[in-house]
Amino acid sequence: MKIKRFGWNLTLVVCLIFSFFPLIWMISTAFKQADQIFSDFLNPMPAPFTVENIMHVINSVPVIRYLLNSFVVAFLVTVFQLFTSILAAYAFTRFTFKGRQFLFYLIVASMLVPIQVTMLPNYLLISKLGWLNTYAGLVVPQLAAGMGVFLLRQAFRTIPVSLYESAKVAGAGEWHILWKITVPVIRPTIFALGVLLFINVWNEYFWPLLVINDDDMLTIPLALQQFISAEGGTSWGPMMAVATLASLPPLIAFLLINRHIINSFISTGVKG
Repeated sequence: MKIKRFGWNLTLVVCLIFSFFPLIWMISTAFKQADQIFSDFLNPMPAPFTVENIMHVINSVPVIRYLLNSFVVAFLVTVFQLFTSILAAYAFTRFTFKGRQFLFYLIVASMLVPIQVTMLPNYLLISKLGWLNTYAGLVVPQLAAGMGVFLLRQAFRTIPVSLYESAKVAGAGEWHILWKITVPVIRPTIFALGVLLFINVWNEYFWPLLVINDDDMLTIPLALQQFISAEGGTSWGPMMAVATLASLPPLIAFLLINRHIINSFISTGVKG
């Protein structure tokens, strides 16, 4: 039994090494000099440590502006998706109405629809409204998320019915019950969902590529591709520097509440 457990642990460690090696190599390369990158390929520690690549990126492209664009879009989309998901999930949990199950399954099915299917209709709508090269064009088509409704509905269903009944007896209305009683109970799940939504929007490439052609409005994935093309695909130090800068915000957000993310997915499957 111990040998079998040791084998599984060793397998997991090897998998983790292979999974994290690209990330470690990216960050270490960002702080290496050009002659170190391939001479010390497997050495994760830059020697000497240099910030020349970071400074080159900051001085050559408005990377702070691109990071700000991505943050504004990701933040707004996350806030709106959380708000609409909370309202929809609470309604599916608390209220009984005709077609409730069908509507819920329809929302869940929307998670399976690839973005390529809705991209053209959304683009035509945004173009008609004159929202190309604007934050509105990036944000408005993403105001709701099927995944958010599904996860939060499952979280709401774990709350005892007696809690709702006690609040009703005390004279609380539905709006008060939602925001003052139930939302605080599932706050970890909301935080976890918020990080997942934020990372998903932060990494978006195809929709911003379609809507944005103004350099001042580029998000960080578009700017990263533009920078790599400008560098000719051979300046590994600067390329890894801009990739590191692009990866830091979602990575930090994930590390801060990764425990909530794991717990929320575990609890989602407890009650169907």
